[in-house]
Parts: sequence; C-alpha cells; structure tokens
Amino acid sequence: MKYIFGPVPSRRLGVSLGLDLTPHKICSFDCIYCQLGRTTDKTLERKEYMPVGEILAELRDFLVSNQKQRIDYITLSGSGEPTLNSGSGELIKGIKELTGIPVAVLTNSSLISDPGVRAELSQADLIVPSLDAATQEVFERVNRPCKGLQVRDVIKGLQEFRKGFRGRIWLEIMLIKGFNDGKGELEKLSNAIKLLKPDRIQLNTVVRPPAEDYARPLSVDRINAIAKMLNAEVIAEFDRKTVEAYMRDKEEMISSLLKRRPCTLADISGSLGLHLNEVVKYIETMERDGRIKARIMNGEKYFTWSER
Repeated sequence: MKYIFGPVPSRRLGVSLGLDLTPHKICSFDCIYCQLGRTTDKTLERKEYMPVGEILAELRDFLVSNQKQRIDYITLSGSGEPTLNSGSGELIKGIKELTGIPVAVLTNSSLISDPGVRAELSQADLIVPSLDAATQEVFERVNRPCKGLQVRDVIKGLQEFRKGFRGRIWLEIMLIKGFNDGKGELEKLSNAIKLLKPDRIQLNTVVRPPAEDYARPLSVDRINAIAKMLNAEVIAEFDRKTVEAYMRDKEEMISSLLKRRPCTLADISGSLGLHLNEVVKYIETMERDGRIKARIMNGEKYFTWSER
C-alpha cells in the first residue's frame, strides 16, 4: 500500500489504520522530540501532496479486502503534518462516504488559526491537537516552527475550533525535561487549557528515539505530578504487545534485519516495505525491552541488535 499503513497498535486509538497525507518529512515544525527525525522540508504551503482520489481508492480496496479486520479509527497522520495537504477536508468527507469507522486527525495545530482548516477538521470525529508550549520562547525551542508562526495564534485557533466542533478533542502535551516542565510554563499551559476546554488532556514524554539526543524524558514521578496539576492523564507508558494489531511477524522481520547489520529507520522501512510510522512503533517496544539500542554513527542514528 502506498498511502495506508497498519493497522497499528496505538496507545490512544486502539487499532488504528493510518493514512499518509504528506511525503516524509514535510512539516510546519521541526520538533526536537520527533520520532521520524529532523524535518527536511519545513513549510506552511498547503497543496495536494498526496492525491486524495488515490488515497480513497486504496482505502476502498483495503476495506473490501479486510472486512473482518477490527479497526477502531481511520487516522490522518503519517510522515508530516496532515493539514498541509489541501485535500484533507475532501478526504475526510470521502472516508465518511465509504465507512462508518470514526475518523481521527493527529495535528500539530500549526494551521488551526486558518478558518478554512478549522472547517475541514470539523468533519472528523476526533481531533488530537498538540500544544507543547504557551510562550513563544519555549514554542520555538521545542517545536522549532516555521518563521512567523506564533503560539498565541495557535491557542486562539484551538479556542475558536472548540466553539464549533461537535466531536471530541484530546489535547496532547509533549513534556521535555528542562524545556517545558518548569513551573512558569506549566502555569501558562494550564491557563491555555482552561480556554480550550478539551475533552481530555494527555501528557506524553520522550519514549521513542527523538530527533535530537538532548530531548530527554521526564521521570515517572515528575510527569505524574504534572498530570495531577493539569488534571490530565499520562499516556507515555504503553505495552503495544497487548493490543490486537501488534504483529509479531513484523517484530521478527525487524529483529532478523538488525541481527545482520545496524540500520536507520529509513533502512528498516525500505528493506522491509513497512511505513516509517509502523517501524517506529515496533522499535519503541523492542528498545524498551532491551533487545535493540540506538547509536549515532557518522551523524545518523542507527539501531543495533543488543545481545542481552
């Protein structure tokens, strides 16, 4: 499949079928914690990066061929920011005409200040927007946004979206040690949350190999304390192997490859024909289990098999 990946085990969405709306890695941010590495094309330009008609045709074929497959959500996400695809609204509409499976959108919120984008997203059942900072200084340090993007506009856009959206909003905050976990920033985030009125507040921290090695996770005690302060839930810890969509044959394929040679995420994806997002989810589990390790070689991050 060219545009569809999964179904994959998701900590929030159960069994999620992903749709890729942009090539790797076109995004409006270059987040220091990104699991897919550094952004190669940072842009705010909206266009049809992936053709909506072809995505819908591939989805139709998948649904016909996999009628017994449990799918909890069809999720717009992928290798970059999905709302950069100018056809995202048309895509959501098309999915709704194909199936009754709920549609979720994972977004970094960068374009939510655009009324047109808000109108497109309003067709979805669930929006999972990110808000990692409430001040411009921290916003620029953590998310490294396109020039001109202002976090105050992001917060205002989310506030406007909440007013007219009938679906659910699960706000995600990625906490990075020493960046956005200080008292002052957390108080400002708390004030922003009160304006946004999300249905859920979900806290995350670095559990996957990040774009920058200095992006470090919070301790369990610290993130739990912040969760209590913000009346949030912690989603950072997750055992994917307990989810139906976790496929041990894919894990074995990755294991076999890494036993032969060190590989980057792109190497694994290309060699095994797996989407980068799928590879990341299996790598996360295997690294936590101590079976693989991440190492920097010639400026690139490689994963190697670890003989325990």
